[in-house]
Amino acid sequence: MYLPPHDPHVDDPMRFKPLFRIHLMERKSATVECMYGHKGPHNGHIQIVKKDEFSTKCNQTDHHRMSGGRQEEFRTWLREEWGRTLEDIFHEHMQELILMKFIYTSQYDNCLTYRRIYLPPSSPDDLIKPGLFKGTYGSHGLEIVMLSFHGKKAKGTKITGDPNIPAGQQTVEIDLAHPLQLPDVENLRDFSELSRIVLEVQEQVRREEQEQEQRQEEEDHSQAASPPAAKSLGAEGAKAEETAAGAEGSTQNKAPASQPFMLPMGVISRNEDYPRTCRICFYGTGLIAGHGFTSPERTPGVFVLFDDDRFGFIWLELKSFSLYSRIKVSFQNAEAPSREAFDEMLKNIQSLAT
Repeated sequence: MYLPPHDPHVDDPMRFKPLFRIHLMERKSATVECMYGHKGPHNGHIQIVKKDEFSTKCNQTDHHRMSGGRQEEFRTWLREEWGRTLEDIFHEHMQELILMKFIYTSQYDNCLTYRRIYLPPSSPDDLIKPGLFKGTYGSHGLEIVMLSFHGKKAKGTKITGDPNIPAGQQTVEIDLAHPLQLPDVENLRDFSELSRIVLEVQEQVRREEQEQEQRQEEEDHSQAASPPAAKSLGAEGAKAEETAAGAEGSTQNKAPASQPFMLPMGVISRNEDYPRTCRICFYGTGLIAGHGFTSPERTPGVFVLFDDDRFGFIWLELKSFSLYSRIKVSFQNAEAPSREAFDEMLKNIQSLAT
């Protein structure tokens, strides 16, 4: 298991924890040992469910128990997962979330199902190289997010989740067609000024989507009435889109190599050690929900590209900032066989989450 570094140190390397091991014996037989817990290797079982999927089962879960009971197990887990003690955590809400996570993860006793995930395919036109990133999520600690590019959109999909937003959900979506021009640093300190800029773009996006729907309805109606006219309209639409894409490209090309960046007053960040310059910003949306993924909604925010390996997201409604740093572990045989296979995998992990 690859675990993120301790919160909020996103630039630190991932941590490695063995969960099981297989001893290959003669005559194609093998023994499986569970490595979970603190009493050494013990008897386990692995079953291949279907292609790209297998499950593990511990046959001696008493090896996972500690003499001090659940309290000792919780304190040990807290030191290993968070690098701190219960006494270090003063915030009541954070204590509640951490306890929820412990109860949720410890109930499985290393009886887990594994499914293959692919790394996102890359293209020379991508803003940065897609891949896996460690990100700060307030009281939830660090989580793993996969950044992938899909035409005029970029998506951040959760690979690890929390009690609010589970793994598989799209935590952020970046609208690459709508770069944001941030105010100078002095005005950027004013949260209301940033909020005004973002909400104006949100309204613009809403209008464009309405116009697009209206155009589509007219085009469908026109096709039904007169196919040749539809061709003409379609060509004009394509031309207009091409022009828009060209305009967007020129907007991005005109962006300065770097510009000063500072979080507005009142925006909470787990990590104060974020970069003070950025390359470019885009309008985006972030997914928020109550415990148990109740009442999920997409809310406006700002995607901030710092460099090739780091980006951030300002959650406008939460007045919160997440910093993401690239995972530089080299995973073997993780490339998707095709773009279609990757898109199918994304759909599958989202359906599992819901």
